[in-house]
Amino acid sequence: MLGLDPDPAALWPAALAEEHDPDGDPAVRAAAAVARHCLLAIEAAGPACVAVKLQLACFERLGAPGWAALKSTVAAARDRGLLVIADGKRGDVPVTAGAYGQALVGETPSPFGAVPGLGADAFTANPLLGRDSLEPLVEAARATGSGVFVLVRTSNPGAADLQDTGEPPVYERLARLADELGKGALSDVGAVCGATRPEHLARLRELMPRAPFLMPGVGTQGGSAEALGAAFAPGPAAGLITASRSIVGAHRERGGDPAAAAAAAASELRDAGWRTAQAS
Repeated sequence: MLGLDPDPAALWPAALAEEHDPDGDPAVRAAAAVARHCLLAIEAAGPACVAVKLQLACFERLGAPGWAALKSTVAAARDRGLLVIADGKRGDVPVTAGAYGQALVGETPSPFGAVPGLGADAFTANPLLGRDSLEPLVEAARATGSGVFVLVRTSNPGAADLQDTGEPPVYERLARLADELGKGALSDVGAVCGATRPEHLARLRELMPRAPFLMPGVGTQGGSAEALGAAFAPGPAAGLITASRSIVGAHRERGGDPAAAAAAAASELRDAGWRTAQAS
């Protein structure tokens, strides 16, 4: 899976070459360049991927123009047959959680007609406010045939400060919650399980046999696709391996054209993931 977390200060040169309004509003110009950058990355790496994971904060920081760039990136991914995962890690009290669901996968009723949301195929959710904060998100996703990936054991080093504590550890309690919320032989509630701690995957798969795993952290964060075999244990569910900087920024190590480097990095990740799944 291609992760897109665009930094307006580190875009591909080709995205900047199409600048047409050097005296325009900085937010509008930056957002337009971000949209071009994401389109180029999708065109280059998309053929080796099944989905894109969009880091919402990287678009939202540009204000309204950034949201427009986000929507155009969603459209570009869909045009190329890719699923879209909105990585916003939303989670709040039930009323607010319902609004997040409308914004990401549903629509918002108004006296003037329904206002469509982003139209993502799935999104990430923060469970630390508890079950009642997740239920409106799951309901919103279920009503639109979308999915939710609950944060269970994340890829960042500081995750151990909380998620690995207690008996049983917090990540096991979150895994049980995700499993309970899901419906179907292949659950419509998945789990974010970081690729940087593969030693947890066998236990997480035991606790969530039906849940698709979203596994960030391969590449720049140090995770390896070859170490993720436990996520692909025989059963109804498997995993999505995602990489962001190690694909879009591959040219910084490999040299040459950014698009060609991204295409090669995405193909290598796809092949490594396929070998891992086949060996499990």
